[in-house]
Amino acid sequence: MSAAVRIRSLAQPVAALLVAFAIAAVLIATTSGEPFPKSLSVVAESFTALFRGAFGDVNGLLRSLAKATPLLFSGLAVAVALRAGLFNIGAEGQLLVGGLAAAWAGYAIKGLPLIIHLPLAMLAGAAAGALWAAVPGVLKAWRGAHEVIVTIMMNYVAIYLTHYLVNGPLRDPATRQTATPTVLPTAQLWSLPGSATNFSAGFFLALLAAAAVAFLLRRTALGFEIRAVGLGPDAARAAGISVPRTIVTTMCLSGALAGLAGAVEVLAVHHRYLDQFSPGYGFDSIAVALLGGLNAPGVTLAALLFGGLKSGANEMYTQTQTPIMIVGVIQAVVILAIGIRRLRGRREG
Repeated sequence: MSAAVRIRSLAQPVAALLVAFAIAAVLIATTSGEPFPKSLSVVAESFTALFRGAFGDVNGLLRSLAKATPLLFSGLAVAVALRAGLFNIGAEGQLLVGGLAAAWAGYAIKGLPLIIHLPLAMLAGAAAGALWAAVPGVLKAWRGAHEVIVTIMMNYVAIYLTHYLVNGPLRDPATRQTATPTVLPTAQLWSLPGSATNFSAGFFLALLAAAAVAFLLRRTALGFEIRAVGLGPDAARAAGISVPRTIVTTMCLSGALAGLAGAVEVLAVHHRYLDQFSPGYGFDSIAVALLGGLNAPGVTLAALLFGGLKSGANEMYTQTQTPIMIVGVIQAVVILAIGIRRLRGRREG
């Protein structure tokens, strides 16, 4: 990759971020109730509190890393699918079913040592996410159904199915919460003891997943097939690549990564499946993947940034009363800016 291409690829996400923060600044200034000169200081105070809460001390940094963990897993899930030209909007549903499967494996399977039980529970989460994503993959590959429509519908199926199960057959009778029983200690992923930051070994697993995705896409035959199908299905088919098989495989891999995001949250943070425990990680992952340029290093940096924004949003609200939803505005503008740029690029190409 030439230096000019590298600079251009870096300039796009940076420009999208600058536009997003500029629009957020305008919103903060216009809704602050202060006249023009003073409203600028409100903006500065809000952004200062935001970044101080995210990275200002050790606890803030650990909270940011904890928030970034599910975003990194699910961001990689969306990025892998997009590299094959597939828009997986269903990471949220895959995350939920993955979390529930991991919880079930964590409390229902007994008598196993940690070295077997924990990987088994993680594998259950990944497998559930992969199976959930296989449905839109198969429908796309052999029936031509658009993956965006199918994955959106599968999200709602996952939300209501897990809601039913955790309020019915899988509900812990010993608690009033809509939750499963607590997973056994042999299935609990290490988390920082005595800390409210929720930082866990899941962050390091997410980094390993990012490294594995980078290796897969750049150094393996499957990665070449994924990229070839994303660049042009007809050309890939002419080169002897099975496009339907690649589509299904890619969607399963994407779903497995999203399922791991749910498994890590359940096994490391909550130690049980809480009904609708995700605040929208699967949807936020779209911004993470796009901002990261659909490559593993970029997605990692984007997940760290958005994890920090989510962590610092509470501090921003506490110190300045600036609504937490400003972070959502930043994410939405990033999606729009990069999405428009990608659409223009395709038309020009």
